Amino acid sequence: MAQDDTAQNPARRAFFRKSLPIIPVTALAAAGGAATLATTEHNHLPPVPGPAVDMAMADAARYRPSFFSADEYRFLQSAVARLIPQDDLGPGALEAGVPEFIDRQMGTAYAAGSLWYMQGPFDPNALPELGYQLKLSPREVYRLGIAAADRWSEKNLGRKFAELSATDQDKALAAMEHGIEDFEGLPSKTFFSMLWTNTREGFFSDPLHGGNKGMVGWKLIGFPGARADFMDWVERDEKYPFPPVSIHGQRG
Repeated sequence: MAQDDTAQNPARRAFFRKSLPIIPVTALAAAGGAATLATTEHNHLPPVPGPAVDMAMADAARYRPSFFSADEYRFLQSAVARLIPQDDLGPGALEAGVPEFIDRQMGTAYAAGSLWYMQGPFDPNALPELGYQLKLSPREVYRLGIAAADRWSEKNLGRKFAELSATDQDKALAAMEHGIEDFEGLPSKTFFSMLWTNTREGFFSDPLHGGNKGMVGWKLIGFPGARADFMDWVERDEKYPFPPVSIHGQRG
């Protein structure tokens, strides 16, 4: 493929190379969810520590979570901002509205566990290829996981997750990813895995669902979106020259 701006940032490029094979193509164009940033003025939530948010990205700033409490949403904003941070290549998950995407997901059949087999027996020691082995729905995973993450952060790092420095937030997320023994209510790996998966889905979803605001995720990887036909460009060794298009016809 022709070189593009991601060549200037090997770490970011490596992240997307690892992420994209995991996300079905259908999710890139039609994952369910939403997009936004919460501000003190519109949501009565304190701003997330870190780089200033470009409010031109968002009427999303007016979004108010329907599932998550103020403290839970604060955690969510802080966590996704570290998982896919804003950098010199463009907005990150926070600016793209991933917190709203995840909050809206909590109102779906997916979040209630209705799309999964949720009856026992449950074997937490089963082989990974046997699938999900907890009796918790995604809603319960988030509710228990956020509470456990804040308790662990307070105990080990002195403050709730959203109040930590970016460096300590990264430490907390890495600990959850690798497994925390005293994580209460569920395995920390399970919580981190769901948070990480939903964050990527929100970053690459169609703006119809609120995530990927301004199609920033698609622009970053050169994905043409829901265009009717771009097959004549597939075999060319050059960058696709046209902006992405959403399902509703919005152009990036």
